[in-house]
Amino acid sequence: MALRRFNFWLAALLLPPALPAQDLIAVMSAGPPTGRYAFASSSPRTLPDLLKGPGQGEAAQPVGHWFLPPGAERGPAVVLIHGSGGIYDAMLDFWPKQFNAAGIAVLAVDSFGPRGVKSTAEDQSQVPFSADIADAFAALKLVASHPRVDPARIAVMGFSRGGITAWRTAVERIAASQQVPGGLRFAAHVPVYSGGCSGVFRLLVKPGVFSPKAPMLWVHGDADDYTSIGACRDYAERIGKAGTPVEFVTLAGAMHKFDQNDTRRFDVRGAQRALETCPLELDIEAMVMFDRTTGQRVSGEAIQTVNRQSCSAVGASVQGDHAARDKAAQAILAFFRKTLGSR
Repeated sequence: MALRRFNFWLAALLLPPALPAQDLIAVMSAGPPTGRYAFASSSPRTLPDLLKGPGQGEAAQPVGHWFLPPGAERGPAVVLIHGSGGIYDAMLDFWPKQFNAAGIAVLAVDSFGPRGVKSTAEDQSQVPFSADIADAFAALKLVASHPRVDPARIAVMGFSRGGITAWRTAVERIAASQQVPGGLRFAAHVPVYSGGCSGVFRLLVKPGVFSPKAPMLWVHGDADDYTSIGACRDYAERIGKAGTPVEFVTLAGAMHKFDQNDTRRFDVRGAQRALETCPLELDIEAMVMFDRTTGQRVSGEAIQTVNRQSCSAVGASVQGDHAARDKAAQAILAFFRKTLGSR
């Protein structure tokens, strides 16, 4: 990143963080097409807290990296949500360039840095997962207010841990709880090497749980040993059968975080990951956990026992793959042309 560009982003971040939303939009609209802006959100500690509505938990100010394509016309946008390693190179370079070239504005959200956290790979409790979702909906409200964005054409795309946010924001009960003005929702959802397809974050799929109006595109490498492609393929298929338009793209030979710039393989020995064999599923309507292999309700200490014995493991690998990244970009851009009307 050029020094001048970094200085501009730093200057933008130093704007008064408590600006009212309309003033923040005015600053974003009047400024250069690339900037870094703090916006208001919160940190609900649990899913039940999130479902109580906006503003639960401690106040937070995530930072959005804003990339506006050239031109004067109103167009689509995408909100990018990072994974356990925090915001990274591709979210600030590769993906904004791809989307801006297609006329799509980008807000890449940093949820960890402003909360004083660098990575949650070895301890996911440092930032509640529900805080990621609160940030996503706060970002939706912000982006929808920008005069260059069509509010009806905003997608969310998340990576790994952020992939959970990408598909959970499509859950009707979660979206309704966030009380976005006018009932606005994300128009499309793109989980990329998503987490949560197995383990305690997986939701019981049945008609009405996921929005039937917002299509999903799942993108996953078949060599991923961090988040299982098998579990995600199965989950995406179940969501599709329940009424949501779903596509699934498999990238041959691609590992976790294939979109990063660095093509060396790294072993993340302390990484927490869920096993494909985990039988737990949460019924979000009844807020009850079930064992999907038996259909039996699981509660209390039994959840912790099952999670410990059958659901969690430690250690995984990540590796950038530029060829896989290019294939993913082609698939996602084609998906956005269909769902957002991008060029």
